[in-house]
Amino acid sequence: MILSGRGVTAVLGPTNTGKTHYAIERMIAHDSGVIGLPLRLLAREVYTRLVEKVGHHNVALITGEEKIAPHRARFSVCTVEAMPRETTASFVAIDEVQLAGDLERGHIFTDRILHLRGRGETLLLGAATMRPILEYLLPGITVVERPRMSQLLYAGSKKITRLPNRSAIVAFSADEVYAIAELIRRQRGGAAVVLGALSPRTRNAQVALYQEGDVDYLVATDAIGMGLNLDVDHVAFAQDRKFDGYQYRNLNPAELAQVAGRAGRHVRDGTFGVTGRVDPFDEELVHRIESHEFDPVRVLQWRSKALDFSSLKALKKSLEAAPAVSGLARALPAVDQQALEHLTRYPEIVDVATASERVEKLWEACALPDYRRITPAQHADLISTIYADLVRHGTVNEDFMAEQVRRADHTDGEIDTLSARIAQIRTWTYVSNRPGWLADPTHWQEKTREIEDRLSDALHERLTKRFVDRRTSVLMKRLRENAMLEAEISVNGDVFVEGHHVGQLAGFRFTLAAGSEGTDAKAVQGAAHKALALEFEARAARLHAAGNGDLALSSDGLVRWLGDPVARLTASDHVMRPRVILLADDQLQANAREHVLARIERFVNHHISTVLKPLDDISRAEDLEGLAKGLAFQIVENLGVLFRRDVAEDVKSLDQESRASIRRYGVRFGAYHIFLPALLKPAPAELITLLWALKNDGLDKPGYGELIPMLAAGRTSVVTDPSFERTFYKLAGFRFLGKRAVRIDILERLADLIRPLLQWKPGTSPRPEGAYDGRRFVATTSMLSILGATPDDMEEILKGLGYRADAVPAEEAAAFLASQNGDTAPAEEAGASVADAGVEAEAADAPAAETETAGTAAAETPAAETEAAADTAAATTPAAPASDDAAAPAEPEAPVEAKPVLLWRPGTRQDNQRQGGRQGEQRRGGQRHGQTEGREGGRRQAPHGKSQGKPWEGKPQEGKGSEGRPGGQRKDRGDRHDRNKSSPSKFEGRPPRKEKPIDPDSPFAKLAALKEQMKK
Repeated sequence: MILSGRGVTAVLGPTNTGKTHYAIERMIAHDSGVIGLPLRLLAREVYTRLVEKVGHHNVALITGEEKIAPHRARFSVCTVEAMPRETTASFVAIDEVQLAGDLERGHIFTDRILHLRGRGETLLLGAATMRPILEYLLPGITVVERPRMSQLLYAGSKKITRLPNRSAIVAFSADEVYAIAELIRRQRGGAAVVLGALSPRTRNAQVALYQEGDVDYLVATDAIGMGLNLDVDHVAFAQDRKFDGYQYRNLNPAELAQVAGRAGRHVRDGTFGVTGRVDPFDEELVHRIESHEFDPVRVLQWRSKALDFSSLKALKKSLEAAPAVSGLARALPAVDQQALEHLTRYPEIVDVATASERVEKLWEACALPDYRRITPAQHADLISTIYADLVRHGTVNEDFMAEQVRRADHTDGEIDTLSARIAQIRTWTYVSNRPGWLADPTHWQEKTREIEDRLSDALHERLTKRFVDRRTSVLMKRLRENAMLEAEISVNGDVFVEGHHVGQLAGFRFTLAAGSEGTDAKAVQGAAHKALALEFEARAARLHAAGNGDLALSSDGLVRWLGDPVARLTASDHVMRPRVILLADDQLQANAREHVLARIERFVNHHISTVLKPLDDISRAEDLEGLAKGLAFQIVENLGVLFRRDVAEDVKSLDQESRASIRRYGVRFGAYHIFLPALLKPAPAELITLLWALKNDGLDKPGYGELIPMLAAGRTSVVTDPSFERTFYKLAGFRFLGKRAVRIDILERLADLIRPLLQWKPGTSPRPEGAYDGRRFVATTSMLSILGATPDDMEEILKGLGYRADAVPAEEAAAFLASQNGDTAPAEEAGASVADAGVEAEAADAPAAETETAGTAAAETPAAETEAAADTAAATTPAAPASDDAAAPAEPEAPVEAKPVLLWRPGTRQDNQRQGGRQGEQRRGGQRHGQTEGREGGRRQAPHGKSQGKPWEGKPQEGKGSEGRPGGQRKDRGDRHDRNKSSPSKFEGRPPRKEKPIDPDSPFAKLAALKEQMKK
């Protein structure tokens, strides 16, 4: 390789030395010329300057995706990639030649530096760091160094909001550029944005904003370091690391100087510094930038231009050739080489690219730039599609081209969307400018250029709208002129100052618009408040005369007038009388403020007394006395719902007249609750929940307001959420029963269904559906229907209410029901009828879901039979759960083919009370109320998971003596129950543990013997 520098002049120096201007002047002195520039943006700028000097008909602009080529144009302005490999032009210039050391694009600059020459003159423009390598590679080259025309000084570190006017803030990612521009817009009125990915049209429009003084700040990437001429006084680095196409790295001093040198134009000095999270530069770095002393470029990136297209393998091998001259380094695979590597793995490409002309065509297609910044594989797929069309049809399929262009032809969307569309249309602009790729290239060049222009205009509009605050600019100008600002208020509450929207008036509060917190905020607020004072008085008068229909109380505790919040509620001493706090600015004066507050308080009191009328009536009742008045007070304090067990003693002490006086106010005495049914509706429940939340700081507690929609939808039961505040279930009218919550009135309907099943006596009347032996029952489809529950849910609900289940084998249950009905049907058919009744669950042994849920009928007296029907239900309500054991079959070793049947019964103590058992047992049960609850989890498990209790335990069978009923001794203060054959009336402190013999009088023993005979 023999290289020569004869006829080549290198004009080197720092920024602001006039190198590009010198090249333009030298080019127009020749009859023809070509100049190559590093960026499409810079090419556009030089093209514009040349047109101004020699006319548009003499200048061509050629970039990868743009081509303006007047007939017989004398001068060509190109990007370096678009420069011709050979030229007959008299003048050739290459700008920013230091990019020959760039890892991504350097090999292209190196190729043009080494091989492209003008007939009369060749100029290489760039940094002084290129002098040693150019003199080494191009012997005989003439080097001219130009000094900087102004001084560059370091100004240290400053906050972004304190940077001086006419500053450029530099970052190296679009996200960071946008974030900084947004901050400047809020604090200083706005900023222009310049990125290398912007189209020239958008970039020029953004630069015009800055150059014309509409904004005083420019936020940009290092694209401004490549020769863009801007009136910048200060450059601040918000980042000092960038991604160079292969890795993230710190900028070297020469690169920092290239960008910092944009500060100061011609003979006006400039400054540079850091901002944001960038550490201040050290003294050595500052000295090198100010004095332009940098390490020379020692190696240029190189890739062979002697490519072998005889085969794909030969092409790849020629691309991997090493340079024969020292000072050159083989470049890393660029985008085109990476695409080729992917394409050679496609069988369809390998099958087609066999001839040299097709291999060359493939390499030409690989030169398609990756404007979209997608993955190499995706980019290779697009090239594959284009190459297939070129090989098969000679041109790219126009239907495919039209579809791709159509997808990009939309000007809606935000900044990122429009930027992506511009990148996409640039791809097809490049395709339309490739010679021989399209059947009608002129049409597509015009089409893609038109779309890119429209997208560029739309992007400029979005950038300006997002990052430039026109209002602030105008207001600042008026303030500098010391003019009085005029304010006005629209019908919908928008506040305008000097015709610009500055805030919103909602109710009696003025909110300054976003972005008005800058230096003009005080002046804007002062002008706005003058107009607001009169408006507040007028609004106060209208609110005082407004009807209740204009006011509303929302679930967040705010009182709204015509949709605007005017007050909020907070807790007071009485839950039904919350305190009202007015939401108003100081412009609402004393008299008007008092009138507004009084009107809102009247509305709140009226709203509560209307929606919660039953509760309000009972709170004001004057005809209630004694225990009735105390019970009414508790109902109000608990917002309409009491658990009956909590007031069992009070209810038991009420006479019939007192009960009737409370019922007149809508109170219902249910089996499980004492409540006001009229409040179990969405509107009252929502207001009750709000009042409780105000009293207990519950507005932010999990689950607030979540249950009201379920109540409004008519749900009778819901799956509970363990994260919700449990009280919200009660306030919404639901009883929390572990994994499920059931509406209170539905539980009372369930009690109405259970009551006749427990009151039925075998042989006295036809057996109701679900009844078993008068003391136990099975779940029925009617129960499941009203609860909206599954059998598993039903088991959970009944456990929560304090019922306990005895697990009985299905065959035994079927035989027992057959004997009760006098039926001779086989046991299998009777068992099927039991399953149809909804008895489908495993033996229940767990305690109630929560201590609240257990019934409290133990506190009720047997004399409750004289009360009304609803009160009689309370007498059958199960007591706090006791540790009774379920029945075990006579043959525990026998295999069970079907699931056991669950027979539900109240707690043991309740059974003892109902049967009128021995006085000693009743006295023990009454004296040890707490111990009965302690037995809830103390049952012992029999082998094979069977419960050890007897299914008839608690009451003797019809026709059986007490000796047929096992005793119920307690052990360890009620923690466990053992069963033995001792007399039921005999209690021992610690009965010995022993295996139970089978009771010969047990009906299940007889059924087991009968079963054995049937098997034989």
